[in-house]
Amino acid sequence: VQLQASGGGLVQPGGSLRLSCAASGRTFDRYVGWFRQAPGKEREFVGTIPWNGGNTHYTDSMKGRVTISRDRAKNTVYLQLDGLKPEDTAVYFCATGNAIYSTMRTTRGYPYWGQGTLVTVSS
Repeated sequence: VQLQASGGGLVQPGGSLRLSCAASGRTFDRYVGWFRQAPGKEREFVGTIPWNGGNTHYTDSMKGRVTISRDRAKNTVYLQLDGLKPEDTAVYFCATGNAIYSTMRTTRGYPYWGQGTLVTVSS
């Protein structure tokens, strides 16, 4: 599977962005996760959604400001970011894999990754 992330850009504090992750070659695996990596920091979990239904999980630090959704007809997963803060500036990655409960919040649960899309929050 190949993943293509898009939708990043420059946004002012308090603004919103919707990122997209499109799969090609085949459909997503069990989970589709979003991660982000700020300059000089490790890649961190943002949220994940089961492709075939079930509960979505988010990192506590962004809960209430992030929503993940899916469109099976378009083979695409979305990450809605609201109330953006300068500290949300990072490259956002989507990934997919047959993660289990113990790995779905870690990079170990996702062998397939998109190239990332840059989100910059600045006035």
